[in-house]
Amino acid sequence: MPTWVWGGYPCGPSGCPVPHTAPALLLTPDAEKTSGYWNKGARRRLELALALQPAAQRAKNIILFMGDGMGLPTVSAARIYKGQLAGGSGEESVLAMETFPHVALAKTYTIDRQVPDSAGTGTAYLCGVKTNAKTLGLSGAAVYGKCRTTFGNEVDSILHRARLAGKSVGIVTTTRVQHASPGAAYAHSASRSWYADADMPKEALRDGCKDIAYQLVHNTDINVSDPGRREDVHDPQADPRPRIPGGPSSERHQEGRPQLDCRMAECQGARYVWDKKGLDAVKDDSVSHLMGLFEPKDMKYELNRNASTDPSIVEMTEKAIRILRRNPNGFFLFVEDEIDHGHHSGRAKQALMEAVMLDRAVARAGELTSPSDTLTVVTADHSHVFTFGGNTLRGTSIFGLAPKKAKDKRAYTSILYGNGPGYSIRSGGRPAASLPDYQQQAAVPLETETHSGEDVVVLAQGPMAHLFHGVQEQHYIAHAMAYATCLEPYATEPGCRSARRASHGTQYSPQPLLALLALCVAAHMVGG
Repeated sequence: MPTWVWGGYPCGPSGCPVPHTAPALLLTPDAEKTSGYWNKGARRRLELALALQPAAQRAKNIILFMGDGMGLPTVSAARIYKGQLAGGSGEESVLAMETFPHVALAKTYTIDRQVPDSAGTGTAYLCGVKTNAKTLGLSGAAVYGKCRTTFGNEVDSILHRARLAGKSVGIVTTTRVQHASPGAAYAHSASRSWYADADMPKEALRDGCKDIAYQLVHNTDINVSDPGRREDVHDPQADPRPRIPGGPSSERHQEGRPQLDCRMAECQGARYVWDKKGLDAVKDDSVSHLMGLFEPKDMKYELNRNASTDPSIVEMTEKAIRILRRNPNGFFLFVEDEIDHGHHSGRAKQALMEAVMLDRAVARAGELTSPSDTLTVVTADHSHVFTFGGNTLRGTSIFGLAPKKAKDKRAYTSILYGNGPGYSIRSGGRPAASLPDYQQQAAVPLETETHSGEDVVVLAQGPMAHLFHGVQEQHYIAHAMAYATCLEPYATEPGCRSARRASHGTQYSPQPLLALLALCVAAHMVGG
């Protein structure tokens, strides 16, 4: 009879190793029907809990995985989907992130909204300050859309503080890098929608506010200028592919200034890639700066991705870690997957596959780093009005039908949305949910499904991971990470001086690394 081992692997005092694919339990027939199976599993969990000791040393590296829109129901459904992809019934599967020994809940409201957006939440978990919805990197004193309220209300992100401390910093995202979540890592903007100067009102430009793409370059001293929509990014010396037509106008583009000031012939150690082949060709030990623009708009859903031309979030995360970890001072890496877009469109299969891919990236990062010096945190910015139920039987496809029909004599899927584009009922009954772009039914007709205001999970492994416990305000995440790695305002806390001596033992170029992968920009999007 099998004994339960957390995630299929034994755990030690510093945490649980993260396998690339955490295996499901290997069960003998009817094993679960015996009390001994469950008693032995519970005993093993107790032993692991009793053996767990806080890793109180300081972290050299921090990796923050953020599943945009990955609420608790999404985590549970993704776990089942992962197991079913592997041929199991699904419920007994274990996500890599679920092997992390420390868990907390984060309250996601913003100062002005019970149900938040990604800009307000991004400012909270990256900058450590709760703020108003739709604003980036600003305190709550700033007013949405009012440029002049920007000045004096800027707050710095943990990515920015890590860079100032001499660490390498990077962003991996499957959406535009000017989008709300990654934008909160470097920008101070009274509007999350000011992606480029062409998106800004004239009065904001006149009052001295800068678009988010401009801030990406200048706020973090990246050796790439004005990376915005790929429709607007064109430098024949750096990108032999033709400029994609139809992109919005930009004053900088109209001026004829090169959108990539850093030409490969002039910038030693800098690379710009636009496909998987180019990314794979990048040598980890020869690159200090890397930018990847793989799609003219947002990257395609994993279920629609061309694996021969576009890298996966797992591959992008691996490349970023291999480059950033060369810095003996350590690194900070922010990894985002847009689960959010699938939910907004009411297409649960797209959303859950993205969640599974984020988990695979978590697993791969665990193989490339060590919990002895790397604090890894997995969380979400907000949840969605997504649920699954209907008294479905064990092993039922997570996208399948409930066993009984509804009162209207029609079948319905286990997965449902509280609102969204899936409201209408097609004639002849609800179809079986088999296609990747199937829209699950919604209770309230809306053009796009909305966020929800429930708490989100925070999972952590590595040095100071025990700081993530209980129910916390979302802005606490940034403070716990800053404390763990001796960043401002905690740089002089006990243990930080010795940590700095250890990390500065090797000489390193003062110019920090910045890996920007999958900076894929959409002309427009819904929700967020």
